[in-house]
Amino acid sequence: MEDCKKKKHLKEKGQRGFTLIELLVVIVILGLLAGIVLPRYLAREKKGRQAAAKTQIELLGQALDQFRLDTGKYPTTSEGLNALITNPGADAWDGPYLKKAVPNDPWGKPYLYQAPGSHSDFDLSSYGADGTPGGEGENKDLASWE
Repeated sequence: MEDCKKKKHLKEKGQRGFTLIELLVVIVILGLLAGIVLPRYLAREKKGRQAAAKTQIELLGQALDQFRLDTGKYPTTSEGLNALITNPGADAWDGPYLKKAVPNDPWGKPYLYQAPGSHSDFDLSSYGADGTPGGEGENKDLASWE
């Protein structure tokens, strides 16, 4: 009877804890959930970066088109995308054509700009995650002419 009173007394005071097996089961369940969720999250992050790069290329292309409407030409390769922020010496320049500084691609590398371009009046591209021409998946090149 005294043992029953001690157990009841411990339960009332909240002294009873989790067993080692209960803790191990919870850890295994958390590990399984992380194993399922984490790869899906990382895949979405990669797709998100590619979508952001495509969007930035489109927005930079629109700013370049506005520059051309005002000045009659696209910035030269040597003037680069910075001509959208600071006047490169063009008479009818009515910029800045971007609200902020020229962004890097989502992988932290500058966009590649060439005018006149090989594919159109200007070529604007990013080499993707690997920073080298070609590639598939996250390393795929993204370009204004595609």
